[in-house]
Parts: sequence; C-alpha cells; structure tokens
Amino acid sequence: MKFMKEFISQFSSKPVFSSYEARNFFRFRHGPEGYYKLVLNNLVRSGRIYRITRGQYSFYDEIQYVGFAFKPFYYGLQDALSIRNIWEQETNPVIITPRRVRSGIRIFQGRSYLIRWIERSMFFGYSLVEYGDFFIPVADAEKTLIDMVYYHEFMPEEVKDEILKAVKKEKLQEYILMLPEYLRKRVSAFAGINYLGTEAAIE
Repeated sequence: MKFMKEFISQFSSKPVFSSYEARNFFRFRHGPEGYYKLVLNNLVRSGRIYRITRGQYSFYDEIQYVGFAFKPFYYGLQDALSIRNIWEQETNPVIITPRRVRSGIRIFQGRSYLIRWIERSMFFGYSLVEYGDFFIPVADAEKTLIDMVYYHEFMPEEVKDEILKAVKKEKLQEYILMLPEYLRKRVSAFAGINYLGTEAAIE
C-alpha cells in the first residue's frame, strides 16, 4: 500500500480511469505483477471506487460521469436537452459514441443509463459543459435536433418548439451540409426550413 495516497490523488482527479492506467501506475513504480488487480478489487469491495464496465472505474458515485468509460462520446438527445436547460424534465444519461460497444440500457449503482451507437461521420456538434467537478461533452441544440431525427425519437410539440427556439439557423445550416443526403431532407423538413440540396442556404 506504499503508493496508495499517490494513486488515490492521481486517479480521483479524473471522472473515470481504466485498469490499464492502474496497471501502468504500479508497473512504473516496480510493483508486483498483477498487484493493480488486488488494489482495484479491494477498493471496489470497500466502496472507495465504483466499477462502471469491464476495466473502467470511478471514484465518484455520479451517473453523469459514466460516459467517460466509453470515450469518445457525448451526452445527447433528451439528456442534452436537460443539461442545457432546454427541457426541464430530468432524464437518464444518454451516451452517444462511435465505438463498437453494445447499445442499450445499462445500470450503474442502481441507476439506468442508455448507450446509443452513431456513425463516425455523425460524431460532431458538442461542446464541454461544467458539471460537478468536471467538464462533460454535451450535444448542442443544433446537433440534438439532428440526432432526434436521426434516431427517430418522438418529441412532444412543446419540446420541439423549445429546441427550435434554441437553435441557431446559421449553425444548423453548417451541420445540415455535413449530413448524408437522406438525412438532410428529413432534418430540413423537421426544422421547417427550405431544403435546396448540397448548396442550400437557410434564409
């Protein structure tokens, strides 16, 4: 346990850390082979750290940090609306990632979160938002609108109206031109804007 104080200080400064990082920490300090596994198991059993998924841990019992176990990622859809105060209703975290991981609902400390896979070409349109002790990547209003259409998510009219109020037309224009042809038309129709093909401009 010689380096435990240093270990805790280093890895509690991150929302999530991996077993690979823990292994390298002790290997660099000439710890016994496999010692990191003992440390991680003891910390989990004592409740000092929490296992998110295979090889991914956190010192924080905060479900909104679990996305860091699936980097690269951003929080999107209804979760992004909630974080950005576009929608007042609280929702479970929605993690959007281009990584080939199993999509669907997962559980962390008795709470649910959702993982959605997205095409690599569609992985854009987010920025960092301060949340607790860290900054987390969250889809902006324009990308959230696009993702709602992309995933065929149902939206009540009042929610749609709030998103459209938050959207900047110039930014949405830039994003639409980055989309595949079939999705450009759907997003344009949803947003009620004039679609003119690849050289379109939003008046």
